[in-house]
Amino acid sequence: MSISFKAYRESAEYIKNRIGGFTPRIAMILGSGLGYLGDEVEDAVKIPYSEIPHFKVSTAPGHAGRLVFGRLNGKPVAVMQGRMHYYEGNSFAEATYAVRVLRLLGAETLIVTNASGGINLEFRAGDLMLITDHIKFFSDGPLRGENLREFGERFPDATFLYTPEFQQLARECARELDIPLREGIYMFFPGPQYETPAEIRAARILGGDAAGMSTVPEVLTAAHAGMKVLGFSLISNMAAGILRQPLTEEEVLAAGEACREKFSALVLKCLSRL
Repeated sequence: MSISFKAYRESAEYIKNRIGGFTPRIAMILGSGLGYLGDEVEDAVKIPYSEIPHFKVSTAPGHAGRLVFGRLNGKPVAVMQGRMHYYEGNSFAEATYAVRVLRLLGAETLIVTNASGGINLEFRAGDLMLITDHIKFFSDGPLRGENLREFGERFPDATFLYTPEFQQLARECARELDIPLREGIYMFFPGPQYETPAEIRAARILGGDAAGMSTVPEVLTAAHAGMKVLGFSLISNMAAGILRQPLTEEEVLAAGEACREKFSALVLKCLSRL
């Protein structure tokens, strides 16, 4: 499904009228159970997705479904409290629509977070993982269809989707805070069903360290539009088959709350240094 540049521009113009002359330089996407950072934004202007022309509404548990504009740690930000997923019935273009709108509003950097299942057997629930790369074998994607040259080129390079200097910054911030930080490859699955134990074993063989149903489409869209990207996964549970127990959305949300302090500290320190 292709979306016209006119639609993106109309969404951006609506938001501009709501936020006045404010320009968000950093966009943040907060995943399942991690939306609390959006509540710390100062001088906040909160806009529900349902009020923005052409926006889809987030239906995932633990997603407030709104944009928050203001200052966080002194930085001008646009915070997505919740995201749109492919599994909700959206096309990839619809699931990543907000990223391009935020780019039109002036965002140059994307901080993206998610709750994911640990594939790496050395990981434990509650770990924080710096995303260094991703794997996506699902055939469709956010850049499929007509290329909108207003955002980027037809065949964008994917070597440095996750900005190397931001990764180094995250390592330094984690050391200064004495927060253990895992590093790894995030593997995208379309969902909404959790992965099977066999799929997780295959993902481990292929080099995946964490599994989830988001993030990758948004990162591809952001990089296509020339944005720098910093990504974190909260390992909310071990993936299917590792602990021989079923997976539930409740444990994902509970993990987000349990790791609130260290997750917030790391993201906010990184934000202050961007």
